[in-house]
Amino acid sequence: MGKRDDLIAKYASDLKNKCGMEPDMVLLTKVTIGCGPAIYNADAETVASSQESELETVKNNFLIKKLGLPDSPKLMEAINSVVETYGKSERNKYRVVVYYMLTKHFGKEAVYK
Repeated sequence: MGKRDDLIAKYASDLKNKCGMEPDMVLLTKVTIGCGPAIYNADAETVASSQESELETVKNNFLIKKLGLPDSPKLMEAINSVVETYGKSERNKYRVVVYYMLTKHFGKEAVYK
């Protein structure tokens, strides 16, 4: 298995064990590929959920630009909900897992078809 496959397995494990959801492996793979080289960078592969600027970046670059959602308070509510599901005390919140849960939350799986 390649490095990306190893990472996808790690993300699937987080979804199952930390978030209590059964991952759609096809969608998870597509979200992983969509994140590009960021998944190999220790700083970029995680979301610093305690930093407001980081959450704004997720909102602007992922929810608005990638998923095409209109800006509204619902976006930040969804991000906070995902962070809560992942576990506030969980130090490493992988970007792919956060993006996957947000994609599911808004029913935007078609973006990755």
